[in-house]
This record gives sequence, structure tokens and C-alpha cells, in this order.
Amino acid sequence: MSEEVLADAVEEVAAEEVAEPGQETDPVSALTADLQRLQAEYANYKKRVERDRSLAHELAVSSVLIELLPVLDDIERAESHGELTGGFKAVADHIASATERIGLSKYGTAGDAFDPQIHEALLHDTSADVTTSTATKILQPGYKFKDRILRPARVGVTDPQESPVSE
Repeated sequence: MSEEVLADAVEEVAAEEVAEPGQETDPVSALTADLQRLQAEYANYKKRVERDRSLAHELAVSSVLIELLPVLDDIERAESHGELTGGFKAVADHIASATERIGLSKYGTAGDAFDPQIHEALLHDTSADVTTSTATKILQPGYKFKDRILRPARVGVTDPQESPVSE
């Protein structure tokens, strides 16, 4: 702060003291309290801006990764049909490793317990072989970035077969 601003602030505090004769306040302590309040407000502002910047970065990365999901699906289908060879395989490997480094992870394996928050049930079946609702067929894997689900795993669910109630 410049000396003029500080002198003006001291005069304002002194003028307030004259306006309120019943209260005696020290101008230095009043200015110190104001400075501490401003420092706290600034620290909170910096934290909020950094949190918002981090969130905006995550949303931007998520939107790019969502656009890449169909490409990753096509690469996986090509690999399952044996068409992923030569130079295209090298490119596919680079894409897969880059997305993993960024933080994209694939999930959904046959035999996982069905969780409606991370799975999307497309088929339904019953069987005596399972004791709880289980994702038995993975029709399309799910992807998540950090803690955010980008696409739920699309699965076939098998529920336990209900036993007949005897009367």
C-alpha cells in the first residue's frame, strides 16, 4: 500500500472515532483487522480459482476422451477380428497408451456384481448358478476418467432364479 492510501485509511478510522465518541478503537488494530480480512478473502479467492481451473481442465479432458471412445471401440473390434496388424497396430497401441497415461480406464468384466451406477443392463436372464445379480455378458466395456463415469458398461445381467414358494 502506498503511504497516501495508508494515511487516508488512518484518517477515515480517526473520523469514525470522532463520529462515535462512546467507542474507542485503535486505528492500527482496525487497519490490521481489515488487512487480515482482505488477506483471508484473497486466499479463499485463489483457492476457488484454482479449484475452478482444475474442474474446467477435467471437463475439457473428459469431453475429448468421450469423443475418442468410438475410436477405441473400433480398435478393439478390429483387434478381436484379427485385423489389427502392421503399422495400424502401432498406432492403436500408441492411442491406448496415451489414453491410459491421461487417466482413462476401461472397466467391466464378466462375473462382476451388477451395479446400476456403473452398468447399463441391456439383456436380462435368470439362472440357478448365480446368487446375486451378476453382469455375465459384457456387450460394451465402460470407461471412466478419474472418478467420473464417461460411459457405463453395457452388460447382460443374470439374476438368481427364485425358488418356488411351498405352501
